[in-house]
Amino acid sequence: MTVMEETAAPGGEPRDARGRVAELQAIRAEALRGPSDKATEAQHAKGKLTARERIELLLDPDSFHEVEQLRRHRATGFGLEAKKPYTDGVITGWGTVEGRTVFVYAHDFRIFGGALGEAHATKIHKIMDMAIAAGAPLVSLNDGAGARIQEGVSALAGYGGIFQRNTRASGVIPQISVMLGPCAGGAAYSPALTDFVFMVRDTSQMFITGPDVVKAVTGEEITQNGLGGADVHAETSGVAHFAYDDEETCLAEVRYLLSLLPQNNRENPPSIDCEDPADRRSDVLLDLVPADGNRPYDMTKVIEEVVDDGEYLEVHERWARNIICAFARLDGRVVGIIANQPQVLAGVLDIEASEKAARFVQMCDAFNIPIVTLLDVPGFLPGVDQEHGGIIRHGAKLLYAYCNATVPRISLILRKAYGGAYIVMDSQSIGADLTYAWPTNEIAVMGAEGAANVIFRRQIESAADPEATRARMVKEYKAELMHPYYAAERGLVDDVIDPAGTREVLIGSLAMLRTKHADLPSRKHGNPPQ
Repeated sequence: MTVMEETAAPGGEPRDARGRVAELQAIRAEALRGPSDKATEAQHAKGKLTARERIELLLDPDSFHEVEQLRRHRATGFGLEAKKPYTDGVITGWGTVEGRTVFVYAHDFRIFGGALGEAHATKIHKIMDMAIAAGAPLVSLNDGAGARIQEGVSALAGYGGIFQRNTRASGVIPQISVMLGPCAGGAAYSPALTDFVFMVRDTSQMFITGPDVVKAVTGEEITQNGLGGADVHAETSGVAHFAYDDEETCLAEVRYLLSLLPQNNRENPPSIDCEDPADRRSDVLLDLVPADGNRPYDMTKVIEEVVDDGEYLEVHERWARNIICAFARLDGRVVGIIANQPQVLAGVLDIEASEKAARFVQMCDAFNIPIVTLLDVPGFLPGVDQEHGGIIRHGAKLLYAYCNATVPRISLILRKAYGGAYIVMDSQSIGADLTYAWPTNEIAVMGAEGAANVIFRRQIESAADPEATRARMVKEYKAELMHPYYAAERGLVDDVIDPAGTREVLIGSLAMLRTKHADLPSRKHGNPPQ
C-alpha cells in the first residue's frame, strides 16, 4: 500500500489542509528513510556512509535545503515500473560550509546502486545550473554504478548533460568531486573535468574499463583497487588530488579546501585575521640551503617557515613529487605556491611535474589566487622516454599557464635556476610581477661544469693537466657569470634579499599587488599545447 492510499480519506473524498500536510509528512519520511534498513546496513558493512550521512558531515549543521526530494523516474521497462523510490537515487540541494553557500549532489548507492537514469540525471543538471547561476561551489559525492542500463540511451544522454555543465562551470565556480564508491566508464569523465578529486582508500575506484574487460582484452588480471583505487590515482595517474583513509577525514578536508577558495571567479578567496606577525624573521632559512649545490634539502621546510603558522595544504602531494603545489596563507590571505623539490629528482621539471604545475597555475589564475613560485631547478629531466613522451609539449603547458596568468605573480630563486627550466618557472621575462633571489642563487644558462666543458673544450683538451685546467675554468665561469648579483646587476632580478626576511618581503609585495589589473588580448580562447 502506498503512502497516498494509507492517508486517503474514507470514500476518497477531498481532505483538508491538515490531511494534506499529514500526507506530505509521511511521503517525506519515506524519502528520508530510504529503501530499507537492510540496504543501509549493507552500505555500512562496506565501511561506507549513506548519502545523507555524507551530506551532514560536509555541510554546516541544519543548513541543507533539498531540491526535488520527491522526484521519481518514469521508466516502464524491465520491471522498473514497480520500483519508483523517491529521490531516484541522488540527493540534491544546497547548504553552507562555514556560513558560505555550497551546492551538492550525492549518489545514494542504496537505490539502484546509485546508477544514473533520466530523472536522476536531470536532478543533477538542475543543481549544477543552480550553482552556476548562484555563483557558488559545487561538490559531488560520487558513489554510483554508472549508467542505468534498463533506461537505455537516455542514461548516456544524461552524462552528456553533466559533462557539458562541468565544462561550462570550469573556471567560473569551484567544482570538487569526492569519490566514495565505484565510478566506472563514462561516469569517470565528470570528475576529470572538475577542479579537485578526492578519493577514499579501499572503497573508491575510478576506471574507464573494469578488471573483467581488461582481462578479456589483454589477459591481465588485476583487482579494482589495483586498477583504479585511491593510491593508484594519487601516486601514478595523477587523477586524484587527495586520498584519505576514511570518509570522515576526507569530507573534513573538503571543508578545509572550500575555506581557501572563493565562491566564484568574480570574488577573491576569503581572508582571515592573522596573529602570525608579517615581519616575523626566520633564521632557520639562513642555514637551510646547502653550500654544495649538489646536496638536496626539503623545500617544504622553506614553505613552513614562510607561511602563516607553518600551515599549508599540498595538492597532488604524492604525484610528481619533484614539484610542490600548495595552498597557504600569507598575512591571512590565500596564495598558491609552486616550488621545486630538491629532495626528489633534484627538483627537475619532467612531464608529470609540468602537467601538475600547469594545472595548478591555471586554477589559481581562474579563481584570483596570487601565485608565489620558489625556484631551485637545475633543468628539464633528460632522457629518451621524456623526449618521446613529449616533454617539449608538456613543458610548454606550464610556460603557457604562467604567461596567461593575470593574478599577482612573485618568484623567489633560492639556489639553482638553469636554462629553459628557469625561464618556464615564472621568470621575469615571461611576466612575473616581482622576482627576488637569495644570496645563494645560481642563475645561468647551465651549470658551471657543463658550461666550462663547452666554452673551454679546446683549452682543456690541449692542457698538460686537463682536470686542473677544467677546475680552473669552472671557477672562472662561476666568478664571471654565476655570482649571486650577476642577474640583479642586469635587471633580471628585482632584489637580492636576506632569506630570514623572506616572509616580510613576500607579504609586502603581495599587498602592493593587491590592486593589480591586467587584460589579455580579446579572443575567443587560447589554443594551449595539449
